[in-house]
Amino acid sequence: MRIGVYGGTFNPPHLGHITAARAVFDLLKLDKLLLIPTGQPPHKQLPEGSPTPEQRLEMTRLMAEETGVETEVLDLEIHREGRSYTSDTLARLHEQYPGDELWLLMGTDMFLTLQNWHAPEEILSLAGVAAFGRTEADTEELFAVQRDYLSRAYPQARIFTLTVPGVVDVSSTELRERLRRGEGGTLLAPRVYGYILRRGLYGVSVDMKRLPLELLRPVALTYLHHRRAPHVLGTEAEAVRLAERWGGGDPELIQKARRAALLHDCTKRLDMEEQKALCAEHGIALDPLEQREIKLLHAKTGAAVAAAVFGEPEEIVEAIRWHTTGRADMSLLEKILYLADYIEPTRHFPGVEDLRRRCYEDLDGGLLMGLEMTVGEMVERGSPIHRATLEARDWLKGQRHRDEE
Repeated sequence: MRIGVYGGTFNPPHLGHITAARAVFDLLKLDKLLLIPTGQPPHKQLPEGSPTPEQRLEMTRLMAEETGVETEVLDLEIHREGRSYTSDTLARLHEQYPGDELWLLMGTDMFLTLQNWHAPEEILSLAGVAAFGRTEADTEELFAVQRDYLSRAYPQARIFTLTVPGVVDVSSTELRERLRRGEGGTLLAPRVYGYILRRGLYGVSVDMKRLPLELLRPVALTYLHHRRAPHVLGTEAEAVRLAERWGGGDPELIQKARRAALLHDCTKRLDMEEQKALCAEHGIALDPLEQREIKLLHAKTGAAVAAAVFGEPEEIVEAIRWHTTGRADMSLLEKILYLADYIEPTRHFPGVEDLRRRCYEDLDGGLLMGLEMTVGEMVERGSPIHRATLEARDWLKGQRHRDEE
C-alpha cells in the first residue's frame, strides 16, 4: 500500500491543503492519506491566541471529510510531549504500517529547507518526498536545484515534485488575518468554517441567534456527520422548490424553509443517552414510544436547539418539531419541511418519483400519500406507528372528504 503522510500545524486547515493533497494523491496513485496535525512544531512557535491542539485536530478531521479520498487523521503528534520531529513520526508509522510505502507531502518552503530539519537522512530513508508548489510561480525551475542537491547528498532519497494546477493560493497567516476581519470563509471547507464560527476562533465573533443564512449554513453542517450533509443540503434545495411552488413566491417563506431545512437534523447524530439528556435539559416530555425509539427524538431535540441556540422563531421551530411524524392540521411550512425531507434528491426508494410528482401537483395530496407510505412501511415492518402520524393522516383524509362535500 502507498500511503501519503501530510503533517502541519493546520492553523487552520484550508482548501489549499485539500487541493494539494488531492493532486499528490492522484499523481502518485496513493491508496491512503494520513493527516497529522503538529503538536509543538520544531521550526516555529504557534501564534498567540491559536486554537488548542485538540481544536486544530478537530478542524483537521472536518477537513479530512472533504478530501474525497481515503483519509485518516492521526493524533500522535498532538499527544507527543515536547517538539514534534518528522523523523520520530515516520519511525512510528513504519511500525504501524510495516512493509507499506510512505510518501511525505510538503510545500515548497519545507522542501527547500529539508536538509536543515532534524535527522534529514533518517527522514529520507523512511519515506519518499512529494513536494508541491503552493503557487503557480513555484515551477520546475525552482524545484530542480534542490531536488538535485538532495539526490546527491542523500543517494537513497526518492523525490517527486509538482506544481498543483488550480491551487488555492493562501497562507495560513494571511487566512487568519482575513478571518479576524470577517472574511476568508470561502477559503475553508464549509464545516471547518462553521466550527471556527461556533467556537469563536481566530478572533471571529458572531451572534449565533442572529446568523445570516450564509453563516447559518456552515455552522449547521458542523452539527452533522459528513455523510448526512448531502441529505440536509438536498432538503434545503427541495424546501425552496416547494416553497416557490406553493408559497406564491413569498421570499419570507422561502427564507424560513431554508433555515428550517438546514437545522432539521441538527441533533440527528446524537445517541439515545445524549438525546434524553437534551430532553431533560429543555423540559421535553416523551411518550412511551419516544422513550425507546431514538429516531423520533431528533425532531424534538432539534427544535429545542433551533430555539435555544439559534433563536429561530416559533414557526421554524414547530416545522422542525413535526418533520418526522407530521401532525394534524399542519402549517404550510410544516408541510414543506416534512415533504422536502421525504423527497429530496438523495432519497431513493420505491415510489419516490410518483410521490415527487404528486407533491408538485397537489401539496396536501402529496402529504397524504407520504403519510400513507410511511404507515404502510411501518405496518409491513411490524414497527409501532407514532400517534401523531396517524392523526396527521386521518386529519388529511377528513379534510379531503369535507372538501368533496
